[in-house]
Order: sequence, then C-alpha cells, then structure tokens
Amino acid sequence: MTTVDIPEPRAGEVRIEVAYCGICGSDLHEYTSGPHAIPAAEPHPASGVRAPLIMGHEFCGTVTATGPEVSGLAPGTKVAVEPNYRCGTCARCVAGEYNICRHFGFAGLMGHGGLAEYATVPAYMVHPLPDTFPLEQAALLEPAAVALHSLRRAELRPTDTMLVLGLGPIGLLTVQLAAQRGARRIIAADLNPKRLDLAIRLGATDILDARQPDLPGVVRALTDGTGVDLAFEVVGAQATVRTCLASTRPGGRMILVGLGGELRIDAFALVNDEQSIITSVGYRNCHPELIRLVGEGSLDLSPLITSIVPLEDVVASGFHALTEGTDQIKVLVRPGARV
Repeated sequence: MTTVDIPEPRAGEVRIEVAYCGICGSDLHEYTSGPHAIPAAEPHPASGVRAPLIMGHEFCGTVTATGPEVSGLAPGTKVAVEPNYRCGTCARCVAGEYNICRHFGFAGLMGHGGLAEYATVPAYMVHPLPDTFPLEQAALLEPAAVALHSLRRAELRPTDTMLVLGLGPIGLLTVQLAAQRGARRIIAADLNPKRLDLAIRLGATDILDARQPDLPGVVRALTDGTGVDLAFEVVGAQATVRTCLASTRPGGRMILVGLGGELRIDAFALVNDEQSIITSVGYRNCHPELIRLVGEGSLDLSPLITSIVPLEDVVASGFHALTEGTDQIKVLVRPGARV
C-alpha cells in the first residue's frame, strides 16, 4: 500500500472515483508469483505503463472529471469499466474483435486500475449506468462478461446440455448465465461443497464432486449415455481438459476458458469423435446486455459477493483470504471506506 497523487485525465480519458473493485484470480497470480501479464521491462503499447502499477480490473464508480475530447460523461455519472485496451486500427479491431487487438490488455494488469480511490481510463472503456443500478453488482459485470462471451463463443442453444468444470466466479457466472439463457441441462462440478450448493441456487440442474471416480462416466449417465453438447473448462489444467473432452459427446464442443500452460490432447480420439475445441478470452460487446439484464431485474449477481473490505485491508482480508481460504468467492474492495 502506498499513496499516489490523484490522477488527472488526459485527452480522451475519464477519471472515476472508484466505488468497488473485485479481486480476480489473475490478480492473485500476479500477487503470489508475478509479474506474468504485468509489463515489467517495457511499457505496454496501449497504456504506456510498466510496473509498478495499480492493480484491479473489475471496477466501477462515479465520473469526477473528463479530459479533452470526451463528451457525454458528466461528473456524477455512475459507470462500469470494461477494462480492455484496444488500438481501434488493427485488423481485428476493425472487424469488431477488439478483445484480440494486437495491443490487447487490461487496465489493472497492463495499466493502472481500480484498487485505488481514483482511476483514469480511456473513455471507450466506460459504460454509463442508470442511477438506480447497484454498484456492488456493477463490479461483477467484468467477470460476468467473461462468462457471457464464452457462452456466445459456444453458440449455446436452449436444447443444449452442458458441463461446467470449475466453480470459481467465472464458472459460477457461466452456470447462472446459461440458466438465464435457458440451457436444458447444466451439470456443475467442483471440489468445494459450498460452491456446488451455490451453483444449484444459480440454476445448475445437477452438481457433481469433481473428485469422484470416472466423472466422465457419471456425466454420460446423466445425458442418456452420450455426453454433453458443451463442456466448459474453467480451471486451466491438464486433468480437467481431459475430463471435459471425455465428457463431451461426439460432435460436441469443449470451451477452453481456464488459463493454463502446455496441454496434451489425444488427437486420434478428438478427430474420430469430430469434437471441437473452442477458446474464449475476455469479452467484446457483452456489457450492454449484462447492464440491461441486471437493470431490469432478470439477473442478480449479488449471490457471488462473499465479502466487502476497505482498501486498507486489501492484503489481509482480500489477497490472503482468497489464497489461503476456500470460503470466499468474490471479494470486493471499497477504496473509499475508512476503518
């Protein structure tokens, strides 16, 4: 923890008084063993920033100032931040696929983020919110966007059966949004009984202890012996990738959301069953739909919030609580709070 000057917005930027900032698994990896994504040697090309930097990419708050060339964001406007950097000119940005921009990155990992009382971000990252929008839930729009993008990439249909393996916040949000979109059967698997119980509350039709023998066999038994149409791997490990593929029907799709290293795949079985592996990173154009769903009451993200802590306690009650315990799901940090 340290003290820095309140940032002044430059041209095209917005300054936000941060209301809440969630702690993500990526933040934990950076804290415990980084830097990984955080640029240490050279500044990130989109942000111009390198370590040390202010972390936190799941944040929301209220506009307090705007720089030149910014319009339509008056001070006092509630906003959610979609923290993707983008250049706007590369082939992928021009095609609308800004989440795989050549200068892809996140405010809070590749530039200054929301674990501070104030943050400045490019105006293109900012989504205005209705005055009645609950800011606690606005801090969860970013991980919810990851889940929604993966469901879009999977081309989920109401007739589909699916497995979600790994019930961290992204896995749980995948369950919740799949249920909201009418998936026929949602099988959720994890090691943690509390997360399995929450998955049922969020819309899972079946829950499985991921440690049980022959998990793919159990999944096939729940799906008329064929396997699921879609398997979402939200862990990023060799064993869970293998389980997901073995749980997927011929012609089905595995969606790789978890971040892992090098993986080994039985290509013979993959080709013979004509299965597809689809990857999903970040999100694009997801925030408007999520803001609408929460605003109209069709989606409630608050069950995932297990703790709200002041910024002064972010290390002990935030990072350490998440790395050392199993009861927390989503910890929100409230930078303006005082003990």
